[in-house]
Amino acid sequence: MFFIDQLDRKVEISGSPRRIVSLVPSQTELLIALGLEEHIVGVTKFCVHPDTIRKEKTIVGGTKNIKYDRIRALEPDIILCNKEENTKEIVENLAKEFPVHVSDIFTIADALELIQQYGELFDVQEQANSLVQDIEKEQQAFLDFVKDKPARRVVYFIWKDPWMAAANQTFINHLLKLNKFINVFEDEDRYPEKSKEEIQDLEKLDKILLSSEPFPFSEKHIEQVQQLHENAEVLLVDGEYFSWYGSRLLGAFTYFKTLH
Repeated sequence: MFFIDQLDRKVEISGSPRRIVSLVPSQTELLIALGLEEHIVGVTKFCVHPDTIRKEKTIVGGTKNIKYDRIRALEPDIILCNKEENTKEIVENLAKEFPVHVSDIFTIADALELIQQYGELFDVQEQANSLVQDIEKEQQAFLDFVKDKPARRVVYFIWKDPWMAAANQTFINHLLKLNKFINVFEDEDRYPEKSKEEIQDLEKLDKILLSSEPFPFSEKHIEQVQQLHENAEVLLVDGEYFSWYGSRLLGAFTYFKTLH
């Protein structure tokens, strides 16, 4: 049996996979939402939702560095990866021994497609369809809420020293657009580095968003950033709602309302 993943790779499996290794935190959470927890045998150290998952499953490393021997010992039927989260080398090496499905997410449409693919792949179509419908309902309610809101110019930082922002061709940028936030770095590629001088020179900036991940921005950083740009509102934001594209989308739109 063949499935086509989001990189148009052909994934050959025999029957519905029952031993799953997930190398992507948001996809691990999605599997749980689809009722597949008992079939997960391996996760990464960054798979933190639910908070018990790392105690109950084998940790096979991080998203960029994995323990191949641990994965082999688990004898997985399939391994779930993501183009951005995992390296090309990891995918290619694993694919020599196991079926590997790779996601590639830039938009909510991509995220919903992945949910449907998992529904078919793991024979949980009913759960997948229900989740997709619920997310679409929440998204439409948010779009109705935000349609009359004024557009705001923002920058979204994911890292400090060096300062790195989310830019074009990212899921974060897509969600900023849904919020009617104009990303001042939208014309740049993915995650550009910025100097303090460049931040200070930004014009007509309404909000500076400091993500909770991957860099753990906290209250102490608000004052530091405010000194760089006195006229902008500096906010700490939940990075999981801006970058986790699985079942976490169900709560994302309610969270986004609090930012307006």
